[in-house]
Amino acid sequence: MADVASIYNWHRLDDRITTSGQPSESQLMAIAGLGVSCVINLGLHTHEKALPDEATSVAALGMRYVHIPVDFKNPTAADFAAFCAAMEAAREEPVHVHCIANYRVSAFFYRYRRDVMGMDAQAARADLDRIWQPDPIWAAFIEG
Repeated sequence: MADVASIYNWHRLDDRITTSGQPSESQLMAIAGLGVSCVINLGLHTHEKALPDEATSVAALGMRYVHIPVDFKNPTAADFAAFCAAMEAAREEPVHVHCIANYRVSAFFYRYRRDVMGMDAQAARADLDRIWQPDPIWAAFIEG
């Protein structure tokens, strides 16, 4: 399966899960072409880089869309619980998770892989560190 490496901060976690920053309309088409059936967006629709109507674009490509708007300055336990529920609902299908820069997503996946999947914290942290170094707000969130 080819990746869509042209998307900002594209990262493949495994055979089923890919992550990135905000994809364009054409990049969403490429994601659909990978066989992805669910797109989870942790970014805000009000961000200048957000697509005008991502939900409609994703649905038109035959994928399911889940939006969990995470305030970058205030990620919450409720946000993480919604993310965990979305991942559980998509547990059997190829999923692409994005935000604007893959910062929110990489932090959520670090915590998810460590706390829910039982992955070694150091191994899970390596993928986060490839994307960014969390500021104090996010450091506190990921340590949960």
